[in-house]
Amino acid sequence: MNRRNILWSAVSAFGAAFGVSRAQAATEAGAGNKLRVVYHLSDAEKVNFVLGNIQNHIDGVGGPEHVTIALVIHGPALKAFHWAQANPDISKRVGDFSRDGVELAACGNTMKAQNVTLTDLLPGFVSAEKGGVVRLAELQSQGYLYLRP
Repeated sequence: MNRRNILWSAVSAFGAAFGVSRAQAATEAGAGNKLRVVYHLSDAEKVNFVLGNIQNHIDGVGGPEHVTIALVIHGPALKAFHWAQANPDISKRVGDFSRDGVELAACGNTMKAQNVTLTDLLPGFVSAEKGGVVRLAELQSQGYLYLRP
């Protein structure tokens, strides 16, 4: 066998072993760890679209027990979640998400600007006291994947 064939065989064997070990590691990580995703919502016209994306995400992975989802809301979009003016569909979705364990975080700065407290928002919300963008960065630093539909 010439040197080129020996070298090629060695490189191929190493590549195959490396590929198998990466695939095995991905499978093991996927089996023990739920995917963590944070959705970012600030545009009022995207409220229904983002809520639909979250429901599709939960359904697509086989239920809320297979994914950890957070929704961080700031800016004009937060008005859609004011208890007094939320439409029934949004109220129902928020209630369902809250029961499913979705973190619903309202930007503390936006709450101040809109002069609302947690009691003025639909049930299930928590306040991102330091701000929505800070909460987004915190979640990303904890390994959450960032989605802004």
